[in-house]
Amino acid sequence: MKLAPSILSADFSDLKTAINQCEKGGADWIHVDVMDNQFVPNLTIGPPVVKSIRPITDKILDVHMMVVEPEKLVESFARAGADIITFHIEATDSPGDIIQLIKSCGCKAGISLKPSTPLETIYPYVDAVDLVLVMTVEPGFGGQGYLPGSDEKISELKTYLKDQCLDRVLIEVDGGVKLHNCKQILENGADVLVAGSAIFKTENPTNTIQEFYNLGAS
Repeated sequence: MKLAPSILSADFSDLKTAINQCEKGGADWIHVDVMDNQFVPNLTIGPPVVKSIRPITDKILDVHMMVVEPEKLVESFARAGADIITFHIEATDSPGDIIQLIKSCGCKAGISLKPSTPLETIYPYVDAVDLVLVMTVEPGFGGQGYLPGSDEKISELKTYLKDQCLDRVLIEVDGGVKLHNCKQILENGADVLVAGSAIFKTENPTNTIQEFYNLGAS
């Protein structure tokens, strides 16, 4: 299990504290939600924020771009210090070109899909990516509930990857991930869990991160 706390739910006036909490809790990755108020109805983090947190952590910076024309931002996020850059299949007519661009910038490539998008749309590209990010809420806002049918989708993707001998491709799950359902999500095939409000809206985020790991290991 890998845990990627989403700083979308952290205090933007004190991201250094949020990063330190992730460090102390032992989080594997830091998840950065990028929204452009076009692909989704919200506006969040850009490359300057990634650049500002890069010097204060050695954690993997996992950038999830929920934007139109994602190819226009790839190089900027790569230069800012992103380790993984994920884009949405719904946002482009040229997924293969974007994957190639991400890798040419020295980053790992991820592909994501909304809850209503069939898994079949990403299958032609999964052999070229490092991870698939399964959205289990409608992208745009944190704090939403885990959508029905998500378990089956994760399980179906896991089976497909195994059948295609693509076990190296990680399944990342983002949306409604909480302490009460994280074990179930992992059992369905998730490798990486993204959690935002479930961590940063608690009294002690560091302890909450450790609780996630304890449940994942049980």
